Amino acid sequence: MKYKQLEEKVIKWAAEKGILQKATPYTQSLKSKEEVDELVEACQAQLSGQESFVNSKGKSVNTKEEIVDALGDVLVTLIIGAEMQGLRLEDCLESAYNVISKRTGKMVDGQFKKD
Repeated sequence: MKYKQLEEKVIKWAAEKGILQKATPYTQSLKSKEEVDELVEACQAQLSGQESFVNSKGKSVNTKEEIVDALGDVLVTLIIGAEMQGLRLEDCLESAYNVISKRTGKMVDGQFKKD
């Protein structure tokens, strides 16, 4: 399925679940943070060489599957958050790329540090 179709399906799902009507951009951003925290947790397990781990919810999970799930959930929450702001995530991504494409910097301790 194409990205645009998936984005439309996520927005429709959010409307059907009442998220667009009852949540706020702020509460949606908190949901995004929660999903990013789950991604960080899974990446920490991966860094430690764990094929599986017990997550913060007490569930035993496969590390790679948890990373896939968390990345997908982050995207879902961001798509919904963008919709709440009258934006499209693709446009936000393009805007960010237009800024970062001109950045200079270097890698320090595994992270890109901009000048």
